[in-house]
Amino acid sequence: MVKQSIFGRIGQLARANINALLDQAEDPQKMLDQMVRDYTNNIAEAESAVAQTIGNLRMLQDDYNEDIKNAQDWGNKALAASRKADEFRAAGNTVDAQKFDDLAKVALQRQISSENEAKASEPNIQSQEAVVEQLKTGLNQMKGKLGELSSKRNELVARAKTAQAQSQVNDALGSINILDPTSEVGRFEDKIRREEAKVRGQQELAASSLDSQFNSLEDLGEQTEVEARLAALKAGGSPAAINASPATPAANPVAAAPAATPVVNEDDFKNL
Repeated sequence: MVKQSIFGRIGQLARANINALLDQAEDPQKMLDQMVRDYTNNIAEAESAVAQTIGNLRMLQDDYNEDIKNAQDWGNKALAASRKADEFRAAGNTVDAQKFDDLAKVALQRQISSENEAKASEPNIQSQEAVVEQLKTGLNQMKGKLGELSSKRNELVARAKTAQAQSQVNDALGSINILDPTSEVGRFEDKIRREEAKVRGQQELAASSLDSQFNSLEDLGEQTEVEARLAALKAGGSPAAINASPATPAANPVAAAPAATPVVNEDDFKNL
């Protein structure tokens, strides 16, 4: 029963379709790892069973060879006893001749018994030899399947690692997509643009302040000119002379000093 069980298992595993099993697996890599372990264990059990079966066959063969040898030995003894009996009979010694003839008969009986035992073991030996050959073939097929499984497992692991690496690369590329406004690069670019806009605003503000300062300087120059002409009029000059040669304040430093500008209306000129 044990031999039949092992033999059936070897045949079943040797006929197993690896691709069909992988198609049914949720995780092919894990199933391949488990199958490699199972096949390795089953091969070890099968090797032990095959070795035991071969050992039993060798014992049967040894017994067979021993029976054949015993049959030959008893045949030789029967021949020797028969010749001895013939010698005593030729010498007229019938008593010893009969004695050795009886020994020859005993040897021949044992020869026949050994031959019968050898002949009876022949079918069993042939059957065991066939079983051993089938077990060896199945074992070799299992080893071939194990090699196929190992190659398949290594291929699958390499493909899984390649796919994982590609996925990581794609994820990395996706995370730095410069066209994606939600990416880190997009946010960083937006921040820089805001800083640049702020700098341009500061520059425009600074330019506007500078223009106002220059305008203030121009207004101050015009006011100074007005004060100077007013001082010239008071000194007895005329507007034409003032236009031709702008006078500078005279020796009177008080007259030259700018005074507060009074509020003048257009109607005041009509009273002149």
